[in-house]
Amino acid sequence: MSRLPRSFATLAIIVAMMSTVTALVVPVVKSAGSYRTPQAGGASPGTTTQTATGPLTALDRDFVKRVRLAGLWEIPAGRMALAKGGTPEVKTAGQHLVDGHTALDRADLEAAAALGMDVPSEPNDQQKGWLQQLDAAQGAEFDRLFANIVRNAHGQVFAVVAQVRASTQNSTVRDLATVANSTVLDHMTVLEETRLVNYGGLSALPAGSASPSPKPAGQR
Repeated sequence: MSRLPRSFATLAIIVAMMSTVTALVVPVVKSAGSYRTPQAGGASPGTTTQTATGPLTALDRDFVKRVRLAGLWEIPAGRMALAKGGTPEVKTAGQHLVDGHTALDRADLEAAAALGMDVPSEPNDQQKGWLQQLDAAQGAEFDRLFANIVRNAHGQVFAVVAQVRASTQNSTVRDLATVANSTVLDHMTVLEETRLVNYGGLSALPAGSASPSPKPAGQR
């Protein structure tokens, strides 16, 4: 009977030591888990990863994917404008889209490969809907839809490009944003020169958000 209290005391000391070790180890494990080596295909949403050209944030990754998506639908839209545009200005805008996004898409794919990222291989559903609208339209209706849908999309992404260019710490993303900035600004300019843009119908929401398609010129 005299040994029982000592056994309980020894057990209590062991439990206390285990609790102390757990308290020391768990924060270390959590801290190690907050930084990940970038994997091919991207990282978890919200995670900042380290790359050879600097930290890669969730915004950086989203931007690289948006640039790829832009090329996937705006190059076909530009080709439609070259084929169906009813004015020289619309055809000029179409040529700028094809040339600009072909070069930008190439730069984006190179950046994605350097960063170990997967990027989309086809337009998203909203962009496919825009292409369907343009494909079905003819004559003056096509010109109006083309100018407004594409100008609206460029205005939305222009704000994202500026944010990324100003905030990114990754030199690969910064270089891509610099090219994207000049490309998008050029496309906005030539689309406005069609004199078909309905500024009252332009959306301020980020490109790719769950927003309705831009209104054609003349509609309120």
